[in-house]
Amino acid sequence: MIAFRIGHKNYAAALVASGVNGRWASAGKHVIYCAENIPLAFLESMIRRQGVGFNDDFKTVFIDIPDDLHIEAVDENALDPDWRNAYNYSHCQPTGNKWFDDMRVPVLKVPSAVMPGCYNYVINTLHPDFKHIKIIAVTALVPDDRIEEILKK
Repeated sequence: MIAFRIGHKNYAAALVASGVNGRWASAGKHVIYCAENIPLAFLESMIRRQGVGFNDDFKTVFIDIPDDLHIEAVDENALDPDWRNAYNYSHCQPTGNKWFDDMRVPVLKVPSAVMPGCYNYVINTLHPDFKHIKIIAVTALVPDDRIEEILKK
């Protein structure tokens, strides 16, 4: 399976995790967030960057997650109705933290809060099988200029 992420050019060529606080993992949990397709990766990135940064500083990263690696999926129906709240990660972090700490599988499939019906993948960089997950390509991020104009309004 190929997953996608939009990354800053300084970090796009390596699978590194900052360990910052996120929707599915508390600070100190070194995970990499990626998406099921390029448009979702782009939307997730734009939400975090507040719609700025359409330039040569960002790249599209293609990540190969081997098909034989097990993936655990979060059932959206089991989440609190307010789980998509942009300012409250407390509904999702316990699920992601437990997955991270249990080390059963290297990848967690999670629903996107940005685009219902779509999915992101959270990769545990400390899992022994992480070594099998590889970047297979890094390409330029070249969205239509009109998107940035809309987001800046």
